[in-house]
Amino acid sequence: MTGKLNGRAALVIGGARGIGGGIARRFAAEGASICIADLEAEGESLASELGGFFRHTDISDPTEAEAVVAAVTDRFGRIDILVQNAGIYPWTLIENTSPEEWDRVLRVNLGGCFLATRAAVKPMKAAGYGRILMTSSITGPRVTSPGHGHYSASKAGINGFIRAAALEFAGYGITVNGIEPGNILTEGMKAHRSAAFIEDMKSAIPVGRMGTPEDIAAAATFLASGEASFITGTTLVVDGGQILPEGNDFRLEPG
Repeated sequence: MTGKLNGRAALVIGGARGIGGGIARRFAAEGASICIADLEAEGESLASELGGFFRHTDISDPTEAEAVVAAVTDRFGRIDILVQNAGIYPWTLIENTSPEEWDRVLRVNLGGCFLATRAAVKPMKAAGYGRILMTSSITGPRVTSPGHGHYSASKAGINGFIRAAALEFAGYGITVNGIEPGNILTEGMKAHRSAAFIEDMKSAIPVGRMGTPEDIAAAATFLASGEASFITGTTLVVDGGQILPEGNDFRLEPG
């Protein structure tokens, strides 16, 4: 690795596995000190492996959001990078979605971005430096599917929040950006989706494969580094071209 994040302290919320775990691994490889915050206890072993620490955190709780940021600044003396990757994605048709389920999805996915940012921006402003990254999705801002009304609304909301936060914090040396993953082959997808489903998803991606957590981690590393100091208020689509075709018949044979 190139040491792009040497000396930086990073908080990865939702970093126990999947996309968040991939980001935590890459950040550590690039020289960052890592705190993994998650509800899943397996994040503790990953944090230990990476030489960092773990904190059990419900990012939808304002008190826990403040506490995890305080834990990072206490341990590392600073917080340079915030990644808010925690999210939930139940499948429920709109007519069957209870107000409680709607509120829970918005509270975790979108509210978590607000609470994490509100907590982290205080020490970042004091330091005159910060990189805030949020995991959005192509689902909501670009495309959607039945059963994901609440999830789509939350992710579209994240993109709006990114722009507002970027504008508010631009004068303090803090950038705010997001990543819109397409279909990423995580442990969760392998465990909860059939092989037929995965093949169907893969067939919709022009580059001919599912994404990996490492693909997202590479984009996150760029946005968290000094190389992206002039980029703020935007999202980077990492989807293998999935949102490009007008229809299903898009493949051309090479040659």
